[in-house]
Amino acid sequence: MAKGEIKLTAEKVRKREQRLRVLKIILLIIVVLLSLLYVVLKLIYEVGSFTVSLDSSYNLEGALVIYENHEQKLCLETLRAEELEFMTNIAGEWIPQNIQDGPDGSHNGQNYIAYTFYAENQGKEVINYWRTIEIDDVIKNADEAIRVKVIKDGQEVTYAKINEVTGEAEEGTVPFIDDNVIMLEQEKDFKPGDVHKYTVVIWIEGNDPQCDDDIIGGEVKMHMRLTEEHIEQEQ
Repeated sequence: MAKGEIKLTAEKVRKREQRLRVLKIILLIIVVLLSLLYVVLKLIYEVGSFTVSLDSSYNLEGALVIYENHEQKLCLETLRAEELEFMTNIAGEWIPQNIQDGPDGSHNGQNYIAYTFYAENQGKEVINYWRTIEIDDVIKNADEAIRVKVIKDGQEVTYAKINEVTGEAEEGTVPFIDDNVIMLEQEKDFKPGDVHKYTVVIWIEGNDPQCDDDIIGGEVKMHMRLTEEHIEQEQ
C-alpha cells in the first residue's frame, strides 16, 4: 500500500470518528431535552384532578381561609384532592347518600373523587365571597358525561353539561354555565367565626347519553376557587 493511500485512509477514519462524536453529543442533547420535557409535563399533569384555592389577591390579608382538617385548621392557599389513576362510569345512585359525613380531605371511592374541605371567616368583619368551579383541561370530550356534586353544609347541587341532543338540562342537574365554567355563586353575609363545610364529588355518569366509547381514555381537570369580596362599610 502506498504512503498516500495510508494517509487518506487514516483521514477517513479520523473524520468518521469525529462524526460519531458529534452524533453522540446530539443524541445526548436530545435525551436531556426529552427528559426535561417529561419532567415539565409530569408536573403539569400530576397536580391532581381537582384543587381548591383562594384568590391570590386576597389570601394574604383577607379574612377568608380554607383548610381540609376541621380539627387542625392548617390554612393553605391551595388544597389538592388525591387523584384517581383510573375512573370508569358509574351511576350516581351508587355513591353513598351520606358521603358528606366521610373523613376530611380526600375520601375517594371506587370510580369517583370525593373531597371535603372548610371555608372559614377568621376576620373581624362580615364578608361576602364567590365560589366558582372551572375546567382547566379536557381530553376526548370527557366533560360531556361528567357530574360534579357540590354539598355545602348538607345542601347539595349536581352540575352537568346540557344534553346536546335535547338542549335541556340532564335530569336532576343544573347546567354548566358554559364550556369552561361549571358554576359561579355568591355567598353573602359570612360572619366572623362562621364555617362552611364543602364536599365535592366528581364522577362519570354511566346513564348520560354522551357516555359512550368516544370518551374512553378521556380526562377532565378542574379547580374550585373562592374569592373574598370587599364590602364597603357604612360610615
